[in-house]
Amino acid sequence: MRMLIVSNRLPFTVIEKEGMFEFKESVGGMVSGLSAYIDSMKTSSFIELKYIWIGWPGITIEDIKQKEQLKLKALSDFHAYPIFLSEEIMDKFYHGFCNKTIWPLFHYFPFYTVYDEDSWKCYKHVNEMFCEAIMEIIKPDDIVWVHDYHLMLLPGLLKKRSPENPVGFFLHIPFPSFEIFRMLPKKWQKELLEGIVGADLAGFHTHEYTQYFLRCVLRILGHEHNMGKIITKNKIVRADTYPMGIDFPKFNNHTNNMQVQKEEDKFDRTLANYRIILSIDRLDYTKGIINRLRSYEIFLERYKQWHKKLILLLIVVPSRIGVEHYQQNKKEIDELVGRINGKFGSIDWTPISYQYKFLPFGSLIALYKRSDIALITPLRDGMNLVSKEYIAARTDKTGVLILSEMAGASKELGEAIIINPNNTEEIIEALKEALEMPREEQIRKNHIMQERLKCYDVVKWAHDFLNDLISVGEEQKRFDAKLLNRKVKEEMKVDFNKARRRLILLDYDGTLVPFAPSPEMAVPNQDILNILISYLKDMRNEIVLLSGRDKDTLGRWFELPNINIVAEHGILIKEKNCDWSIAKQLNDQWKTRILPLLRLYVDRVPGSFIEEKGFSIAWHYRKADPEQSSQQAKDLMDTLVNLTANIDVQIMQGNKVVEIRNTGFNKGTAGMHWISKNEYDFILAIGDDFTDEDLFRILPDTAYSIRVGITQSYARFNLHNYVEVIELLRQMVEVNVISDIINKEIYNEIPS
Repeated sequence: MRMLIVSNRLPFTVIEKEGMFEFKESVGGMVSGLSAYIDSMKTSSFIELKYIWIGWPGITIEDIKQKEQLKLKALSDFHAYPIFLSEEIMDKFYHGFCNKTIWPLFHYFPFYTVYDEDSWKCYKHVNEMFCEAIMEIIKPDDIVWVHDYHLMLLPGLLKKRSPENPVGFFLHIPFPSFEIFRMLPKKWQKELLEGIVGADLAGFHTHEYTQYFLRCVLRILGHEHNMGKIITKNKIVRADTYPMGIDFPKFNNHTNNMQVQKEEDKFDRTLANYRIILSIDRLDYTKGIINRLRSYEIFLERYKQWHKKLILLLIVVPSRIGVEHYQQNKKEIDELVGRINGKFGSIDWTPISYQYKFLPFGSLIALYKRSDIALITPLRDGMNLVSKEYIAARTDKTGVLILSEMAGASKELGEAIIINPNNTEEIIEALKEALEMPREEQIRKNHIMQERLKCYDVVKWAHDFLNDLISVGEEQKRFDAKLLNRKVKEEMKVDFNKARRRLILLDYDGTLVPFAPSPEMAVPNQDILNILISYLKDMRNEIVLLSGRDKDTLGRWFELPNINIVAEHGILIKEKNCDWSIAKQLNDQWKTRILPLLRLYVDRVPGSFIEEKGFSIAWHYRKADPEQSSQQAKDLMDTLVNLTANIDVQIMQGNKVVEIRNTGFNKGTAGMHWISKNEYDFILAIGDDFTDEDLFRILPDTAYSIRVGITQSYARFNLHNYVEVIELLRQMVEVNVISDIINKEIYNEIPS
């Protein structure tokens, strides 16, 4: 197995010095997490993991020779395949759409969001460039794992070009609620979701983010899901939750690390007499640093007994230098720190020790170990691995974690003090509680959290995701195995041509035509009618149109000689050149009890409507709000089951419709009407929903039964959509005409 890891940045940054390239290790949770997984697989005796990491190398290179040199070096030494982007493209793509549109909006800062069409076009262009680069190196058995918000269009682009390769996508930031996501222009919404749904598996840090994604897919793309499984026109997509872990041993096993011990000794000399509150974040307005500092200021005003006894270590790591909102955020932090230190500080005590820099690993671990409290209060965060690192680094199991409920990690670290980062009072009281928490309670809570982090570390996270990706691919293959392939089509054509008596059973809506917003709009076009006429001209063919529609509509649309029509799913039958007949005398008095209930649901769900037929009633909700109507349809089904317990009717839920009809009749009983009358040496049945399953069930094993759509079925085969059905029917009738012409010519050449 070879894995292609695709991310905006490579795990290293290339720096050019005096014409030579230097490779500097990149920082960040995603890079370190995936690197830890790769390292673990390298040492495994069971799995040989081959991989290539695809991304931008952090440098702009124009010279073609230099590009090729860097490619060779990156591939041979780092298993990496660099994609080169110009400064102008990176500015519009990364600093533009990624960090001025997606980042603020997905973190619930809509007032910072910029909607620029040129940046959107550049975002699309870069995703296409990544797709082209992957196509240069991809092999048939490769697994592709795409990461993060920079490349949300890429999964869909890849599956179009290479549908056989499993493609996974993982979002490392929050996926927002529908109300936030819909603030994007409609075209952008649709294309971003289609890009992610192009993957076989889409992963998110929390259940909440997964549900938000599924809701957007329903409301914007119209795809419903079953336990996170989305069935689109062409394939199965799964959306699920995978909370990213950390490399637990890396942060927990450092007793022999001399650099850590050296840093600890330094902190002990300078901070021995103080309780330490640690705040460490990238410079980002989403991290809530301003709220944190203001809360600390009020805490010092309110609890003067803690003066000269504690220090807030404020570490701010430089990030996105040059972006306006980040520089403004830095200015506010600088001013606030200066104000607090000036207000409360003295010659022998500075309330805040502020550093604006990146910390090496040894210093970071020493800080985690030395700090009594970790104050981590982002306003919104996809996961926040710092909180997990702090807990893992506490080898003596002491220390208190104060964590924002807006961070994905709060779902796993419930033993921490969980606060709302927008509420100053909660932060102040959390600081007081943390400072007063008994040592035994700290150990008890941290032990629980450490065990959890140890069990679900970054290796388990990656392993679970990739296993599920392979599993989805295998499920997709099972469906693909039932797709009507070229070989089966040829066999079907041969059997069709040599058959003396043929029975062709066809559903209408969703099979011969696409679903329309309202039933009266799904009128058959001339192309469909011509194909049916071609079959009807051949006396060997018995054509039966089976539909849930009413008899008047079907009779009006299909005034064709020799056609058989079944209306209302089998209750009414019109044999060729005959009048309509009822299969059995039925009672429709039950309709007076059902209609008032359906009218109530029409009032509740704008856009829904009732279709009343002779012996059935249907409540359609195709034009209604997808989320509301889906829930109301479930409520209606439950109500109808109770209401009709003593009535001889059947309740069915189809494609955006709930239908009530008399029992004892279905497409299966209608099909048996013809099968029992004659012996057929060729039977073809095609349908697209669960009402056609009754027909598929009663067919002989030799029949060609086809379910339209990717779903479980009693049918032997599947086709993707109605377009493929029409094409199949056209090919069969054309082959039949050619065969008849050849046979006639041969017959005419035989001497009498």
